[in-house]
Amino acid sequence: MQLTALSRGRFSWSSPEAGLNARERVRTENLVLKINGRASQVPVTAIRVHSSRSALASIRTSYVGQGLDMQTVEMDSASAIARNKRRTLTVRAQAADGEVEQLTTATSVTSSTGSVLPYVAIASLGAILFGYHLGVVNGALEYIAADLGFPGNTVLQGWVVSSTLAGATVGSFTGGALADKFGQTRSFQLDAIPLVVGALLSATAKSVQAMIAGRLLVGLGIGVTSSLVPLYISEISPTEIRGTLGSINQLFICIGILVALVAGLPLASNPGWWRSMFGIAVVPAVLLGLGMAFSPESPRWLFKQGKIPETEIALKRLWGRGKVDAAMSELRTGISNTSEEDAGWMDLFSGRYGKVVSVGAALFLFQQFAGINAVVYYSTSVFRSAGIASDVAASALVGAANVLGTMVASSLMDKQGRKKLLITSFLGMAASMVVLSLGLSWQALEAYSGTLAVSGTVLYVLAFSLGAGPVPALLLPEIFASRIRAKAVSLCLGVHWVTNFMIGLYFLSVVNKFGISTVYLGFAAVCFTAVAYISQNVVETKGRSLEEIERALSPAV
Repeated sequence: MQLTALSRGRFSWSSPEAGLNARERVRTENLVLKINGRASQVPVTAIRVHSSRSALASIRTSYVGQGLDMQTVEMDSASAIARNKRRTLTVRAQAADGEVEQLTTATSVTSSTGSVLPYVAIASLGAILFGYHLGVVNGALEYIAADLGFPGNTVLQGWVVSSTLAGATVGSFTGGALADKFGQTRSFQLDAIPLVVGALLSATAKSVQAMIAGRLLVGLGIGVTSSLVPLYISEISPTEIRGTLGSINQLFICIGILVALVAGLPLASNPGWWRSMFGIAVVPAVLLGLGMAFSPESPRWLFKQGKIPETEIALKRLWGRGKVDAAMSELRTGISNTSEEDAGWMDLFSGRYGKVVSVGAALFLFQQFAGINAVVYYSTSVFRSAGIASDVAASALVGAANVLGTMVASSLMDKQGRKKLLITSFLGMAASMVVLSLGLSWQALEAYSGTLAVSGTVLYVLAFSLGAGPVPALLLPEIFASRIRAKAVSLCLGVHWVTNFMIGLYFLSVVNKFGISTVYLGFAAVCFTAVAYISQNVVETKGRSLEEIERALSPAV
């Protein structure tokens, strides 16, 4: 059995002395070992300090696999300080036959010295545009109709709104193919074109036809970014913070919606301000295109193209020199397991990938059919019934709850895990829907109906933003194999947009037939079904590299 240490974890403490104190906190990350040619992450489960003044600490692990039973990892903290973060470690490993092997490695730098955050921020401009363009038309629609000569024409107003959703549906299916062919940074740059042109066309429209054309182009752009943003962030993020960075996508979507709300405040005193609202969107679209010209390409895409030197340069920029060797080993292991070309669209429905793709699509179906659009749509009337007459105040409260919940989710994503947050989120949404339904229909609670409606709405949005909102887009790039990742993400986001469009088209008809209280109970039933489905079919991806997840979900590869 061959055992090679690739990276040895990170240990930090606050003592100025060359030793560990039992009362001081020691922070660790997973060890990354190469065992029989395959890279594996070894989770640390316990720490034992030999003595309060000792220069050695033992790290107990729970790794058992590939014929290896990890025992302890010892770190010489004195030399660690003297060598400025270079560690001397002893790794003891016991094979299944009882033979003990030992490997000492003298030098390793595992703390990330790269700069992934600026590139995540640039990609997140796409998420801001996503939220902004979805929210900007709501407050401005009546002013647009009056200015362009179709006031009261609900059909044309519906086209102005739904044209964006139609464009986004087409764009979401296009993003994966673009990413596979041109890479993700180049695809972002191409996508900036319809985002800029569409925003300018909308801002300068002199007819409803021009407005619809502009909104269609903008929809095409945000549809592409809806698949590119989570894909790019997932592939450039270090494993240990991938969940936190991935959830930033949803956070910036929420921020984009809030920015659109704030941008609409001058409309009451300046009806022509709506043109400036659309013009504002040109700025982040231009910055997105320019920023991606200086951003590193996804190392995984570069590696698949055989561009090894470029891959190492990208990894060094993103994660730091100390993680390049471990990351390259992971990539080589993943690629060596399959020499196949990128999958075609029909491969997504094959027996090999069909189940995992269906899980991704199901997450978005549950997300949409759990009632988020209905709650947001009815929030204004719900708050009016509770005495909150201002539409802006109602929207701001919902938006603030969404942002707050997403921020909390970001901090918990790499601690609690994706699956746990999803289950907790859908349970909270189900309970909130029951509260809303009872508050609107139960006579005994009529005196408290306004309070229950407001609290139920806010709690629902908070619960949604904790898991059902951010997790699906984060989870998709994690669970899909590299050869289907881009197209599978696009397919599932296409399901999202089609479902979104259908719900918007038929929701009011269903409410008129069955009543909003009954519809809310139906949404609660969907949430409980989602909990059962997620418990049985969704795997936890916290703390695992994309290649490791791929091997676990595709054992035949």
